[in-house]
Amino acid sequence: MDAVLFDMDGLLVDSEKIWFQVETEVMERLGGDWGPDDQEQLVGGSMAVTVAYMLKVSGGGAEPAEVEAWMLEGMVERLAGGVEMMPGAAELLEEVRQAGLATALVTSSTRPIAEACLESIGRHNFDQVVTGDEVARTKPDPEPYLTAARLLGVRATHCVALEDSPNGVTSATAAGCRVVAVPSVLPIPAAPGRLVVGSLREVDVAVLRALSRGER
Repeated sequence: MDAVLFDMDGLLVDSEKIWFQVETEVMERLGGDWGPDDQEQLVGGSMAVTVAYMLKVSGGGAEPAEVEAWMLEGMVERLAGGVEMMPGAAELLEEVRQAGLATALVTSSTRPIAEACLESIGRHNFDQVVTGDEVARTKPDPEPYLTAARLLGVRATHCVALEDSPNGVTSATAAGCRVVAVPSVLPIPAAPGRLVVGSLREVDVAVLRALSRGER
């Protein structure tokens, strides 16, 4: 194992509830309603996919760029006050860094949202950051994880990725990574090369190394 690659929303930070609040407000501006079923359609997806879905189901006449601006404004405003880390996240990040392993944050969120979250997560915890607006194809495509591995100078097959969504797991697996899945909004089944856990409290560097060696 040469590197550990971390998703952000729902994996490191408890931001899915913030996304839901902002999406609900934006849909009200578009004249539509928003519920848990809608959020399930979009978990782990990109901003462009989210905006397109909202415009489709609401029938609103706003331009995509305008809706994206509303989303960004709402998210950054809320995240500026800090965001809660998921259980075990801070401890695992510290252990991975102390072990001298390379790290990357690989998120479908845009750079401004990632930067706002990094104020709470700690920029020093990551050697590279790959955001959804900096790749041509977002999760579930493997490009985000392949990009992170390339920037770190390692092979994706020598990386372990940690994810909370089916889209993210599909992306990391397609890139060749071993995967630790911590399901949040949607269930994720067990599979070869994948360890499914209830929280990051169940994960340490020894667990990651064992998964990388194919022992779990």
